[in-house]
Amino acid sequence: MTKRIRAAAALVAIGGLAAGLAACSSDPSPDSGSDGQITIQVGDRPSADRPEDREYFDERVAAFEEANPDIDVEAVETAYDASTFQALAAGGSLPDVLSVPLTEPQGLIKRGQAADITDALRSEDLLDSLNPTILDLASDDDGNVYAVPTNAYSFGLVYNRSLFTAAGLDPDAPPTTWDEVREAAKQITEKTGAAGFSALTTANTGGWQFSGITYSFGGTIENEDGSEATFDDTPSTDALELLHAMRFEDGTLPANTLYDMDTQGQDFAAGKIGMMIAATDRYYGVVQNLKLPAEDFGIGGMPQDGGVNGTLSGGSVQIVKPDASDEEKAAAVKWIKFFYLERYFDQDVAVADAKASNEAGSVTGLPGLAVVNTDAYDTYFEWIADYINVPSSNFAPYLEASTEIPIVPEPVNNAQEVYGALDGVIQAVLTDENADIPALLEKAQTDVQGRLSR
Repeated sequence: MTKRIRAAAALVAIGGLAAGLAACSSDPSPDSGSDGQITIQVGDRPSADRPEDREYFDERVAAFEEANPDIDVEAVETAYDASTFQALAAGGSLPDVLSVPLTEPQGLIKRGQAADITDALRSEDLLDSLNPTILDLASDDDGNVYAVPTNAYSFGLVYNRSLFTAAGLDPDAPPTTWDEVREAAKQITEKTGAAGFSALTTANTGGWQFSGITYSFGGTIENEDGSEATFDDTPSTDALELLHAMRFEDGTLPANTLYDMDTQGQDFAAGKIGMMIAATDRYYGVVQNLKLPAEDFGIGGMPQDGGVNGTLSGGSVQIVKPDASDEEKAAAVKWIKFFYLERYFDQDVAVADAKASNEAGSVTGLPGLAVVNTDAYDTYFEWIADYINVPSSNFAPYLEASTEIPIVPEPVNNAQEVYGALDGVIQAVLTDENADIPALLEKAQTDVQGRLSR
């Protein structure tokens, strides 16, 4: 993407740590007029203090209206905010199209707060063109679809390929299990002096990352509807015991235990850390911003324990307001396809976008968790092959693992508060050699359960 396109997309890519823009209410959009003209109201227009993003958004609205003369788009700044969403929904003030976190669709479906857009997706040839694994998170038990995934990520094992080589490890075959991670970490530390592995612990990132690790051990953080905390059990305990052993028995974790993404990224880019848990977009921070040599960036699938269990996934989906007419649903899905997904289905758009991005010196062709199906994703990368400027083969282990490891969404209820509570657990485990892990988890679970029950 170009820098402007990436910035605009970032406004609606609401992942585990992303925050929504300030929400504002507005009147529902009208249905089709007597002349057959349809007006839809779309949210997430950038605010005036982001002039370049706003200009890009408005340009795309104009291009869409030109391509669809029977559809008028009213762009508003309304964006998802957990503290205001329910009031907007109850008051009938949601725009026709709104970006919400990937954690939300199941709750929205149960509460009747999103429209069934299955037929509209089918009419736009999108139903079978999207990644079925992610689409399942936006569908009910009968397979009806209520949201369109437009941005997604999943955790994997990011590693320094140069350190792997120096330690006598194969940089094309990263660890796939946590036992293998532990052994590789020992080898990296012994042969290079770098910390073999590092965990996040602060600013809610510790709990976020630990949730993903718990998933990979076969555990959960909350039950399906978010009414119960569920991490006071064997998978979470086993995960923490592993980290504790790596810190105090193996000596393969850094002495610095207070890492957020920025400080961890700095040490990783400096060659002080061999492995960490992250998504493919970590490439932007450590390579583009912190200047780790691109060829040193590697990523494999999320390590698993005791079989294939899962990896934490986040991202954003587009919903359509629940009382939208069939005509509004159709127009809304057209807009979603045009604004968020067009490059996957239009070669000219894909090539023009990639060419502009490459010429601007931006990261172009970064692989990740695809929101479209494998055929569409592979075709897209074939279209832009001449402009890709990342070492694509270094992402192969991650992409291969992504076809096998189930994705599990973030906790659906008060995720950031849950993460904050778990930060303290991770910090205690990595700073106290005599940490009582079951007691720490029990206390945190009691705390979190009180928050979930509010």
